[in-house]
Amino acid sequence: MNDELKIGEYSFSSRFFLGSGKTAKYTKELIHSAVEDAGTELISVAVKTLDDEDNPLKIIPEGVKVLPNTLGAATAGEAIEMAEKAKDKGLGSLIKIEIMNDSKYLLPDNKETILATEKLAAMGFTVMPYIYPSLSVCRQLVESGAAALMPLASTSGSNKGIATRDFIEALLHELNVPIIVDAGIGRPSQACEAMELGCAAVMANTALATAENLPLMAQAFKNAIIAGREAYLSGFHKEPKHIYDKAIF
Repeated sequence: MNDELKIGEYSFSSRFFLGSGKTAKYTKELIHSAVEDAGTELISVAVKTLDDEDNPLKIIPEGVKVLPNTLGAATAGEAIEMAEKAKDKGLGSLIKIEIMNDSKYLLPDNKETILATEKLAAMGFTVMPYIYPSLSVCRQLVESGAAALMPLASTSGSNKGIATRDFIEALLHELNVPIIVDAGIGRPSQACEAMELGCAAVMANTALATAENLPLMAQAFKNAIIAGREAYLSGFHKEPKHIYDKAIF
């Protein structure tokens, strides 16, 4: 069965994406397991690390798509500058927008994210914004040209799973763009849950990076995501009658 994920002009067979993590830097072992054991075809890299001596691009295999992200940006203007820098370095037009003004929880600034998305989409970028899953905000992002949405499941690096499940379900029911769960996925079972809901992909890092047996954890994520996707496609996940359907306002 052909079940490719399309994001703008890009296509992916694997629905596991490797994130850049809260604190841990990429290692050769992590990259290898993500690619060989988890099957990832996309790895997110912070634009601010591209000039570092240990630039992660040096250890990402050829053929794996790099998703530049704007981690460290506090404003739309800073995010736009980072996107342009990544494109100038030959990384293409795909960009993950991360704009945060708190260093403790790394929660996204939705207002600045909307501004950056609108401007970058108009410039020809394929924009994937990292956001808190507010339906009204996400509608504005789609209207602004977002090619996919990356709502957090829970706070970055927390491994708490899909704490925002109800909000993510609302996005899945109301919006017609890929929903990629990002941040907080700490177990393969949580990744499977996201895929069963109908999410297009899962991005994770900490769960792999902190595992005692990295290859085994990577394989577990691969299998869980495939199982969740197949369960969703089987048709078991019927459109529920939402609790608010009969609400009186």
